[in-house]
Amino acid sequence: MTIQDNMKPETLEPELNEAENVRPASERSALERILTLTIGPIIAAFLLSAIILMLVGVNPLTYYGYILERSLFSGLGLQQTATRMAPLLFLCASLIVAFRAGLWNLGTDGQFLLGAVISAATAPLLVGVLPGWAVLLVGFVLAALVGAIWSVIPALLKAYQGVNEIITTLMMSFLGVLLASTLVKLLFRDPATTVPQTRTLPVEDRLPRLFDTSISSGLIWGLIAVLAVHIMMTRTAFGLRLRMVGANPAAATHAGLSVPLLTMATFGISAGFAGLSGATEILGVAGNIRANWDPAYGLMVIPLVFLARFHGVGSIVLVFFYSALMIGSESAARRLGVPQDFTLVLVASLLICLGLGEYIDQHKRKKER
Repeated sequence: MTIQDNMKPETLEPELNEAENVRPASERSALERILTLTIGPIIAAFLLSAIILMLVGVNPLTYYGYILERSLFSGLGLQQTATRMAPLLFLCASLIVAFRAGLWNLGTDGQFLLGAVISAATAPLLVGVLPGWAVLLVGFVLAALVGAIWSVIPALLKAYQGVNEIITTLMMSFLGVLLASTLVKLLFRDPATTVPQTRTLPVEDRLPRLFDTSISSGLIWGLIAVLAVHIMMTRTAFGLRLRMVGANPAAATHAGLSVPLLTMATFGISAGFAGLSGATEILGVAGNIRANWDPAYGLMVIPLVFLARFHGVGSIVLVFFYSALMIGSESAARRLGVPQDFTLVLVASLLICLGLGEYIDQHKRKKER
């Protein structure tokens, strides 16, 4: 059974539903499914986190109030929330491609960091040699290529040997994180600093800001990436081929599709977007990368994509919600003495509730059959 079983949006063709033995969504209440699979897990996760906060002596209403105040009702906080969205959106695009094609690309963190490192290492060296737009373009292209290359081994093993990609992508992600740190310390280290980091891209040479604010224009490119991927996977013949391969490889082969090549293409596109995510963070905000830096955005975005049911617009809404949570929780943690890692507790609660919601939905489906 693929990861898309029982999780197809209503826009998918009846043939795909038949291939996956999924009952058409029109026979069930759309509102009921939204409550069970999306809204319900979110509310339950917040309630579960609230109980944990009360157990440690923190008023959950005060904690959540600080989050809203800092991330949405503050001009600077809202700008930081929008900027934080940019790399997360590219990761959403990466995961939507893989998950809709029935593949698990869990190596996005390694692909993200390697894309970030190569863009941070090359862009500062090209300043003054190439025009500003060309410097950014080279950084993005190299990041996408490096991310795609890092997925070749899992792609080959999956396409031609049938090796489980969950294991191989996780292993490559672990290696990618370590390799990125090693490259910063040894090969790409800035000799002018005592801290192991790459050279710094000047602020004026980074991605331009939007409307005289601190919001990186990477936000616009991230939105375009998610919407483009959504359209490709739901409205184009190429996207249909990828989804057919994920739904039923045997039927796809019988129809004359090259399953191995389409599998390789899925991995390449997905990992390329993960590399672009890393470049967006460096070329738009940070300007450099330090050794041992690993925000682990990839694994955090996975529950958001599942909650959105692999839908582009839904993913954008949930990324905004999560970015606000990340920015606001930093302020709330300082004010209330809560560890900043409590956001991870909320994410873990969300994963648990998401799994329970999926179980309830599948149980209802079995009763209907």
